[in-house]
Amino acid sequence: MKMLNQFVIASPLEQFEIVTIFPLSISGWNFSLTNSSLFLLISTTVLLFWLSLSFYKSSLIPNNWQSTKEYLYEITVGMVQDNLGSKGESYFPFIFSLHLLLLFCNLIGMIPYSFTVTSHIIFTFGLALSIFIGINIIGIQTHGVKFFALFLPRGVPLIIVPLIVTIEFVSYTIRVFTLSIRLFANMTSGHTLLKIIAGFSWTMLSAGGLLAVFHLIPLGLLLALIGLELGIAGLQAYVFTLLTCIYLNDVLDMH
Repeated sequence: MKMLNQFVIASPLEQFEIVTIFPLSISGWNFSLTNSSLFLLISTTVLLFWLSLSFYKSSLIPNNWQSTKEYLYEITVGMVQDNLGSKGESYFPFIFSLHLLLLFCNLIGMIPYSFTVTSHIIFTFGLALSIFIGINIIGIQTHGVKFFALFLPRGVPLIIVPLIVTIEFVSYTIRVFTLSIRLFANMTSGHTLLKIIAGFSWTMLSAGGLLAVFHLIPLGLLLALIGLELGIAGLQAYVFTLLTCIYLNDVLDMH
């Protein structure tokens, strides 16, 4: 039993376990503070603190904080302009906030003994579903009943209209799953791989002898993968935001 407990503790999936920190229930509703919600609050707080640093003593010649903020700002502006054009200006504050929040959640999750909020499908799916619902509301407000023409391409023979509408509707709604699973799967798989290699390196070092020398091989691989995972953290935040812009453009500029 002791060996089994040690194995469970050393499991690479242990880092994704949601733990209740402060239990709270009101009228049957669970408002407990978990490690997931805690690190979401931490990510938001760090994000706001970082933004305040970028505005602190801002000058014509930007400091390091200001340069980083302007760099991320330009990336998001380019993303919006390329996919939405001028009609995306009113949605830029949301898109920029989404990009920064996902980026900080991913990066803070790279800190040892922290928690990666985006490694849980419940968070990524909830976020993707909320965005999907909001985009459809915008589409209906913009085009009215004509919005539903999105599921029926022009020139389709009447006999296959039910089949085409079904296919278009399924492919349209599946975006929620692809958007959420892409972010969740990449963050989960990357962190799991890092934990496995780190555990393998530690096991070799603990064994002593010749194996203790060769632990430098997985340790070097671990350092390289950490750099790769940092890049993936930024890339996945960018991809999620980019796809949000593309999906928003589909409902604003119907063809």
